[in-house]
Amino acid sequence: MIDRRMADLVPPFLFGLVVLALWELVVRAAHVPAIILPTPSAIALRFFTSIPTLAADFWQTIKGLLMGYAVGSGAGLVVAVLVDRSLFLQRGLLPLGNLVSALPIVGIAPIMVMWFGFDWPSKAAVVVVMTFFPMLVNAVAGLESASAMEKDLMKTYAASYWQTLVALRLPAALPFVFNALKINTTLAMIGAIVAEFFGTPTVGMGFRISTEVGHLGIDMVWATILVAALAGSLFYALVALIERRVTFWHASFRAREA
Repeated sequence: MIDRRMADLVPPFLFGLVVLALWELVVRAAHVPAIILPTPSAIALRFFTSIPTLAADFWQTIKGLLMGYAVGSGAGLVVAVLVDRSLFLQRGLLPLGNLVSALPIVGIAPIMVMWFGFDWPSKAAVVVVMTFFPMLVNAVAGLESASAMEKDLMKTYAASYWQTLVALRLPAALPFVFNALKINTTLAMIGAIVAEFFGTPTVGMGFRISTEVGHLGIDMVWATILVAALAGSLFYALVALIERRVTFWHASFRAREA
């Protein structure tokens, strides 16, 4: 199993190396100015020479990201259970979720900065807004995914609503919940970085990108983007790994492994 997973990583790794090599060759051959598109080697050099700055930016951004991710995803799951119990909430809140999901982040972020200040709490608030409704919608769908036969079986055992929820419906909803958690890893990273464009202390990945663009330090912009991409990929991989450990018994997981 481990050998097969390692073998699956070889093609994307080689493809990435080819893309980086072509990028380097084309930029050098065409004499593209560094302020337009720096070479991968220049980006790597700036990355390794700016590790302390990038680490401070990462820590500032990740505080708001993780807090907002936890609160938004957790609240979405709790409200999904309440929606499942209330037809009024189901008819009223879910359409509202579609409306909020369509709101542009560039409109939400300045409001959150005015409400919660310039430090990480305002970034966490933006992330909460962005992650709440994906979790709510997926969790509600997951709670409905248990089959009628399974629900009837719980009724024959005289199980209460909460017993059925814990023993049947929440386990059946886990693939949907983890799908939302994986979607939210990307949304949280985007939300936290974009929110920093509208007010932050003199540190943070969003602040660094906006500042360096003004100074034409495009290599530093790409180095910050590299940090964000690596952090987002590792975050997603961690959630996917937890999903494998938690839902190994589920039919959907066995189907992917087949």
